[in-house]
Amino acid sequence: MKSCAAPAERPRDAARPADRGGRPLFALVGSPNSGKTTLFNALTGHRARTGNYPGVTVERREGPARTPGGEVELLDLPGSYSLHALAEDERVAVAALQGEYGRRPDAVLVVADSTTLERSLALLAEVLALGHRACLVLTMVDELKARGGELDLARLQAELRVPVVPVVGHRGLGIDDLRQRLAEWKSWTRPELLPPDTPEARFAWADAILARCRRRRPGPHPWTRRLDALLLHPVAGPLVFLVFVAAFFQAIFSWAGPVMDLFAGALEGAADWTLATFPDSLLTRLLADGILRGVGAVVVFLPQIALLFTVILFLEACGYMARAAFVVDRLFGWIGLEGRCFVALLSSYACAVPGILATRTIPSPRDRLATLLVAPFATCSARLPVYALLIAAFIPDERVFGPFTWQGLTLLGLYLAGGLTAVLFAALFKRGLLRGATLPFYLELPPYRMPRLRVIALQVWDRLWMFLRRAGTIILGASVLLWALLTFPGIERSPGQSEAEHRREVLEHSYAARLGKAVEPVFEPLGFDWRINVGLIASQAAREVMVSTLAQVYAWEGDEEDLQGLGEILRAPDPRTGRPRLAFPSALALLAWFAYSLQCVSTLAVLRRETRSWKWPAFAFAYMFATGWLAAWVVHTLAS
Repeated sequence: MKSCAAPAERPRDAARPADRGGRPLFALVGSPNSGKTTLFNALTGHRARTGNYPGVTVERREGPARTPGGEVELLDLPGSYSLHALAEDERVAVAALQGEYGRRPDAVLVVADSTTLERSLALLAEVLALGHRACLVLTMVDELKARGGELDLARLQAELRVPVVPVVGHRGLGIDDLRQRLAEWKSWTRPELLPPDTPEARFAWADAILARCRRRRPGPHPWTRRLDALLLHPVAGPLVFLVFVAAFFQAIFSWAGPVMDLFAGALEGAADWTLATFPDSLLTRLLADGILRGVGAVVVFLPQIALLFTVILFLEACGYMARAAFVVDRLFGWIGLEGRCFVALLSSYACAVPGILATRTIPSPRDRLATLLVAPFATCSARLPVYALLIAAFIPDERVFGPFTWQGLTLLGLYLAGGLTAVLFAALFKRGLLRGATLPFYLELPPYRMPRLRVIALQVWDRLWMFLRRAGTIILGASVLLWALLTFPGIERSPGQSEAEHRREVLEHSYAARLGKAVEPVFEPLGFDWRINVGLIASQAAREVMVSTLAQVYAWEGDEEDLQGLGEILRAPDPRTGRPRLAFPSALALLAWFAYSLQCVSTLAVLRRETRSWKWPAFAFAYMFATGWLAAWVVHTLAS
């Protein structure tokens, strides 16, 4: 389908010029799952800038796009079904269209899924009512054709009196036509006759236009009905999801293990080569023990994190995440929450920070606050290195049934424990501290779509790059600081003392040891010694710093040349006491601690920003600290 020319009509005065280098500003408006972000990426070439709107915490994405008439500026607004806003991000979208943040868009691109056009035409009517020039961009026209649907685009454009451009964003089809339209934005008209103001009248107006412009209605998606009969079933749906998740966590150990071994061997070899090649000095040991072993101990888990993000992004892109929210809404309704809260919690399994930001779609302030307070329980990717290290070291790799082993099921249990605890505390908060009515929940179930592997790969790379930047900043900084605490104040080597004995003595008298021993009264009931305590303190910067801390501490103790890997070092007997450096009950207690405690400065900072108060972050830290301590104590007691 090709776009057609706009009807000749005298344009009104142009909007005031854009203030970013004189470039006009176009806002992208559309409902969730309409293809808006895919279109934004296709037009900008992934050259987006991110930041917050003035005075609010909702993130904005803005980027330049090339047109035959020069560059223009695109603003990707939060997804909205209507301009009658309920949630914070919807209110921000309306305010941005009205110019309340200092700049009113020169024109608006209303992005609409061509297979569900009724809803988007009503949104277009609201945009036109604000007095904006507008262009209707029809996405997924390939799917419309595949499902037997057909639109008379020329008549649709004549009826609406705005430009209509069909595109297939992920394939780049129609993008050049749209760029040409953007260059001609001053010729877009503002229709004189607008649809009525009430929602019912707007939808009736949209239905009437479609009745005249739609030649054939698209049929049902061929696979959606069949798959939904199984995946949305109240019993079979959750069981299928549980089996899939169990297989996924088993694959984290089975598939990612060989690649991790290659990473670990390369980094350990680099550290040994550094010590053997360069003169023995503080700088050499900083490079080998502080950086290569410290940061490298976290980087080796990159394959597992890549697998985690690949599965999450695939499920989101194929349309299953919305189904999961629908199924879980039954449970959440019982505890006083709604399905949008589940979407935010599910986002927290990648990282608590975007999960917390995802709560902006929750219209109820009480529901949103309850979700904010429990989101850190979701097992984020930062916990995965700690879990993988301890499970591989202390849980036997024995088959339980079929392909499932104790290691995979233990990881599954930790993830389920975090999610169930979040639900439990949310129910307690909603029935006590945050009691209030729940607003109605509506959710679109998009048809199942096969995600494009290139798009998934780019999204996974973006998240891995964020992890590597984190490793190169927070983890690197924490590793260097920890190396200094383990090194100083330092003591002279006694006559006849071996190198390994001297290094252990330096470690025992270091500032890090003093810090770890100072908090021993708190953590001794959990079976943690001062070495583990140092890791717990350091992991406040980022949970995965725990792994780099242990790698540095035990690298300092020396004489471990016969042991392969940090996990084996943790299980090995301490040469002074003869007991394991980390006993089995203590290892289980450490897993429980990391499952529940809030150890992330970034999470606390974003909680402060979202709640505009330190009261709620302090409350979250305190109650999760108590929960983590109690869970670790119970596990240690039962396992001893």
